[in-house]
Amino acid sequence: MKHLPRKRFGQHFLTDGGIIDAIVREIAPKPGDAMVEIGPGLAALTQPLVERLGHLAVIELDRDLAARLRDHGQLDVIESDVLKVDFAALAARLAPGSRLRVVGNLPYNISTPILFHLLEVAALVEDQHFMLQKEVIDRMVARPATSDYSRLSVMLQWRYAMDEVLFVPPESFDPPPRVDSAVVRMVPLAQPPVLDAARLGEIVQVAFSQRRKLMRHTLGPWLEQHGYAGSFDVRRRAEEVPVNEYVALAQSVPA
Repeated sequence: MKHLPRKRFGQHFLTDGGIIDAIVREIAPKPGDAMVEIGPGLAALTQPLVERLGHLAVIELDRDLAARLRDHGQLDVIESDVLKVDFAALAARLAPGSRLRVVGNLPYNISTPILFHLLEVAALVEDQHFMLQKEVIDRMVARPATSDYSRLSVMLQWRYAMDEVLFVPPESFDPPPRVDSAVVRMVPLAQPPVLDAARLGEIVQVAFSQRRKLMRHTLGPWLEQHGYAGSFDVRRRAEEVPVNEYVALAQSVPA
């Protein structure tokens, strides 16, 4: 029976064989890798992955699709909202003594929450390959002093090395989305800065809350309230500050 894409789950199924092959080449799965696929859908990417891996864990919210996937003997099907999945527990079960590889065609309507959910377990991850809305990836990899540089850029770049590795046009999907897509490779930094990620997040959120204004109107008062006595220059806009300066600020603001 044909599965009808469900708008509430943001379902757009990848159908282009050439694009699927290109994504698999970028992921480069090896037998025995502990890999998790988010949103396997109709298994367009799942099948070539599991053929190379031998075993694959998949996270699928749609119960009809999850039921279909359970018929496949080499899949560990986790029927759940990905935002509720305990990836630390999953890593302990699937990859004791090693790290997870995470892949997926992420639902565009919750892609950013998924990225932040995985950020919490970056130390347990070897790499991530995700298909996302291209404009989201543009923000993820953006450099300072560009229009795409944002809170998302800072909050991911302090922890990952990231590259856009493949462009995916709308006609590669059924139904075609109204936006361009792309694939991003995210590799957690081997020696990330030591900091309080929640504190960094608070600083960056305040800084970008009114990105057209100088930070003396936003972050300046916040720093005063938190007893900061350093030399961070608030006579700039948030988008002009490189990631390493936000990191240094988070490390120096009193707890």
